[in-house]
Amino acid sequence: MTPILLTLCAAAIGFTLARNFVRRRLRFVDAVHSPLAPWAAGLAGTLAALPLAALPMVGVPSAVVFGVAVGLGARSGSRALQRLDLRQRRLAP
Repeated sequence: MTPILLTLCAAAIGFTLARNFVRRRLRFVDAVHSPLAPWAAGLAGTLAALPLAALPMVGVPSAVVFGVAVGLGARSGSRALQRLDLRQRRLAP
């Protein structure tokens, strides 16, 4: 039960941190809107969490779930920026 909760907490933290990082720090970087950006972020997140797989409560599936959450967070942050950009470009009546 504890490893599942640890994995879910790590996934939630990874998603939130990636989304906020894209929305705040990568706001003016056009490459973040590329279809490959979430894949790259997810792969980087998985590779960063892989050394923790040696711990007893954390395994390789936890690192993969963390990487997927980071990729989804990057995608969500990119889409939030695109929606905000579209709202700002509309002319007010």
